[in-house]
Amino acid sequence: MPFDPPPSSPLSLSTREAADRRAIARWLLVVAGMVWIMIALGGATRLTGSGLSIMEWAPLSGTLPPLSHAEWQRLYDLYRTIPQYELVNRGFGLEGFQRIFWLEWTHRLWGRLIGLAFLLPLVWFWVRGRIPAGLKGRLVLLFLLGGAQGAVGWFMVASGFEADRTTVSPYRLVVHLGLALLLYAMLIWTAMSLRHPHRDAPPAAAPLRRLAHPVAGLVVLAMLAGGFVAGLRAGLDYNTFPLMDGRLVPAGYAMLSPFWQNFTTNVAAVQFNHRLLATLAGIGALALAAWGARALPAGRARTALLALGGTVALQ
Repeated sequence: MPFDPPPSSPLSLSTREAADRRAIARWLLVVAGMVWIMIALGGATRLTGSGLSIMEWAPLSGTLPPLSHAEWQRLYDLYRTIPQYELVNRGFGLEGFQRIFWLEWTHRLWGRLIGLAFLLPLVWFWVRGRIPAGLKGRLVLLFLLGGAQGAVGWFMVASGFEADRTTVSPYRLVVHLGLALLLYAMLIWTAMSLRHPHRDAPPAAAPLRRLAHPVAGLVVLAMLAGGFVAGLRAGLDYNTFPLMDGRLVPAGYAMLSPFWQNFTTNVAAVQFNHRLLATLAGIGALALAAWGARALPAGRARTALLALGGTVALQ
């Protein structure tokens, strides 16, 4: 599978090697949990419009918040030069600026902490020779993806400083979200493959696995489509379900030309597509959970399918 680490035979693993794999798996799961929190913080900054409050990308010096009134005033004066201030927050004062600043600063600080939480144990495992053969390249790739996420985040934020913009580019927002989901998936998959390198699922799980992959793909597509909904604030235009303004497919779904632009810049189409993908993902996940509950004995495979169905239903 795409994120599996190098295979190993259970007979070839020494006690030390097995312990190393478990330790690395626990470390990667902790980092994955931090990435999950990071995604939630990113959502909060988007909802509150806080993401544009810090107009400088200073990976090192930006670790510390403003420590003097003069520094607060300097950053506030910078913020007052962008359209978001003029069109949305004009006159909210230094106190209002500080409220949105702290959330974005926390978001960026958490990203730096993720970098340290990955780099320091990586160096420790590496120096002590505790990384399994063939896994070093994967771990370096994960670290580089994390660093790239920071650069993509700034690339996204910078789009919000352009003339007549009060939010970031939806395209860059979705790229930022997509990379975060990829990083999260690779961390989880690698960790679980280290913990359970040999599949012990019963034969009945094979057809379920073939269905689980497209269902997971639908879940990811629904999330990415949600990025366009957030980027366009498309969720505010229709408040009934399943009909949208009394129609199954909203009026104006295909009003833009060329047609492909409707998928990313047409509010009606963007919200409809998000609803459709979410509905299909929900049906698929619930069907998968029901099938697994009936066909599989108690164990990890059955629990995983039930957890997927329950999580998607909750969402």
